[in-house]
Amino acid sequence: MITSTSSRNFARPASYNYWVGVFVLVIFLIAGAFYYATQKVAYIWRWNRIPIYFVYQDDIEIISDIEGEIKTVEKDGSKALVTVQGLDELQSYTVPADSVSVDVGEYVYEGETLAEYQKWKPGLLIVGLWITLKISVIATIAGVIIGIIGGLTRISSNPALKWLTILYVELIRGSPLMVQILIWYFVLGTVINDLLAAYGLGRLPAFWYGAASLACFAGAYVTEIVRAGIQSIHRGQTEAARSLGMSYAQSMRYIILPQALRRILPPLAGQFISLIKDSSLLGIIAIRELTKAAREIVTASLQPFEVYLLLGLLYLVLTFSLSMAVQHMEKRMAIQ
Repeated sequence: MITSTSSRNFARPASYNYWVGVFVLVIFLIAGAFYYATQKVAYIWRWNRIPIYFVYQDDIEIISDIEGEIKTVEKDGSKALVTVQGLDELQSYTVPADSVSVDVGEYVYEGETLAEYQKWKPGLLIVGLWITLKISVIATIAGVIIGIIGGLTRISSNPALKWLTILYVELIRGSPLMVQILIWYFVLGTVINDLLAAYGLGRLPAFWYGAASLACFAGAYVTEIVRAGIQSIHRGQTEAARSLGMSYAQSMRYIILPQALRRILPPLAGQFISLIKDSSLLGIIAIRELTKAAREIVTASLQPFEVYLLLGLLYLVLTFSLSMAVQHMEKRMAIQ
């Protein structure tokens, strides 16, 4: 390891350290210019308020639903069971033992507080981040499945499958994602939910229509990526597999697709990084993903600079983490 590291350092040109210094200088100049610009803006920075948008302590009140007398207050470790005896009913409430604010025999009215305590809850940014991650993972998995099937049908000799795939790809790639989201939610969503309601199956929330729109959008691009990856493998590979007695499906599964995957991994990573950023459009159908959560915070707090800078940083962390994971996969799959 020491020898290889020394070899790499020896192979570097003499100007390498100079250009490293130039890079560091440029970063400092950009940071300094940004700091100078912020000082010239008539804006009060309030970074101290940011933590509550990640996690905060909420005041929880346990309210009596009936009017009556406190019959018992039974404490068991960290929990307590408060029982209210009404005129013709009995109500019990389980609360933290140190939060009880009533005593046995005390008379309480409906809506009166029996216990009050604080509980840690996730802030809007954590809620939005979780929804963004969840919807991106679902759309990514579905998009890969659609893309693999589409890539295989795109090169199929069956004209119906091939032309239907081409039509799907051109329709999706030729229209804006925002329009597709609106169609999925307001058109297809209305039809599907009305059918489900007619059969007593309930209604699907907006989350699933947002995930479906992202999956279909990503699937069209993954289809072309998979098609290009398969066609980049020399035809002789398929012919050799068929000459060994493999079926078309077996040759694809064991010979062609494993080789194609190494070649399509970088463009796939780029597509899914774009998918994470594209999820920010789902706020138009009332899905509280990360960007919509940030907009709600800005509306309530009037802190656009801090919140939007933090929003960009959170997206950078997500996309950079995915990029590093894909690079690790590439190294693991590299042909030695």
